[in-house]
Amino acid sequence: MTTHASLTVPAFEFSQGDSPLLVSMPHSGLNLTSEVQAGLTDQAKKLPDTDWFIPELYDFLESLGVGCIKANYSRFVIDLNRPYDDKPLYTTKTTGLFPDILFEDSPVFVEGKAPSDEHKAFCKEHIWTPYHGTIEQELARLKAKFGYAILFDAHSIAAEVPMLFDGKLPDFNWGTNEGKSCHEDLANVVTQILRPNYTQVLNGRFKGGYITRHFGQPSEGIHAIQLELSQATYINDELAKQSEYQLDENKRPYIMQQLKDVIEACQHIRF
Repeated sequence: MTTHASLTVPAFEFSQGDSPLLVSMPHSGLNLTSEVQAGLTDQAKKLPDTDWFIPELYDFLESLGVGCIKANYSRFVIDLNRPYDDKPLYTTKTTGLFPDILFEDSPVFVEGKAPSDEHKAFCKEHIWTPYHGTIEQELARLKAKFGYAILFDAHSIAAEVPMLFDGKLPDFNWGTNEGKSCHEDLANVVTQILRPNYTQVLNGRFKGGYITRHFGQPSEGIHAIQLELSQATYINDELAKQSEYQLDENKRPYIMQQLKDVIEACQHIRF
């Protein structure tokens, strides 16, 4: 008998703002479907590739009147920052719409227990499509109201991931698809507001995923930028080595103030 997939919580949470800016959080979700959960390896059950605590770090958005859409399901269910047809975004090694390897290059699923094609089709219809549809509709609303819209795609990642890149990442990794997803003024504003104690790079290893590349159409008045924040800026380093994830309360106030400054700068720019 075939077990039909179902969602135990909504695919995402969306709050509408009253500024030209929308923040997207596609990789912060922690929920799993029963079929995915049943097949995960012991290491994958720890959800190591999550963009940990991104909603918590940006919990000031509502007070600034900034809209936000955040995924409720883990990227191991479906990766919302990959294209519907799963065409590769990078020529280097990476993970796809339905990840089968962890960033540490070990399997996500026990052999023979990966989700079925039926389950994948369900997730595309009930998670991917409405998430992207909501972004599209909200950016259109913001553009109609303000004359332009800005999409800020908020991510984080471990500072060292040998499968994806050599060495250690800078603290702030900005992506604008080599300048194609937004006006250069947006990149200039966010890079210039960082305090000197944080390191940064523009269009380094991370140039912006599908969301940034697809929605960022500056000629149409819609600008998109991705931030891949190093988790070394806010995670407890010692616990992370043991695949346990906890906010470092000493680092937290500093990174949150910097992120707030970045978001406010995005709000104040005009196109």
